[in-house]
Amino acid sequence: MSLPHAILTALLEKPSSGLALTRRFDRSIGYFWSATHQQIYRELGKLEQAGFIRALPSEQPSRGQKKEFEVLPAGRAELTRWASGEQESKPIRDALLLRLRASAVVGRVGLDEELRRHLTLHRRQLAEYQEIEDRDFGAAADPEDRLRRLVLRAGIGLETFWVEWLAEALAEVTDMDGATAPGDGATAPGDGAAG
Repeated sequence: MSLPHAILTALLEKPSSGLALTRRFDRSIGYFWSATHQQIYRELGKLEQAGFIRALPSEQPSRGQKKEFEVLPAGRAELTRWASGEQESKPIRDALLLRLRASAVVGRVGLDEELRRHLTLHRRQLAEYQEIEDRDFGAAADPEDRLRRLVLRAGIGLETFWVEWLAEALAEVTDMDGATAPGDGATAPGDGAAG
């Protein structure tokens, strides 16, 4: 997914200013596609130059006035083209997984604390997603709500995976630490390392 397409999606849902768009990103699209305020403003300019969006006419002078943008037919066509095309699956790039692999070589110092920290963060995110689902998606029948709920369910599924996996990893590391003799904090380079 690209930021321009995320912006087009959000603007088709509701014409907005850059600031309002940033706030909406923080509450919805930002859960799976983050962008800074500056990135959003930069992309708004590019989308306007490309003829995909336009600033809505304002009744007041523009100085200090927030410009609101709407999607033009060319922008809708671009989003339709992109949404109906193929998307390649992205390989996982996660620093925590790399840290586990490195710990197999250099030792596990501090690894249990980092696993606990990540477990807390993922539990918090899972609870937030579940709260959103309970609040916003009761018995949704509207097709748009059903598709939005599917996106949320993906987030819930991913967070559930991370919570379960981190609990398993923490138990494994705790077990290894209990089996390690005092003063022997490292494992042999080949012990239990995948691949």
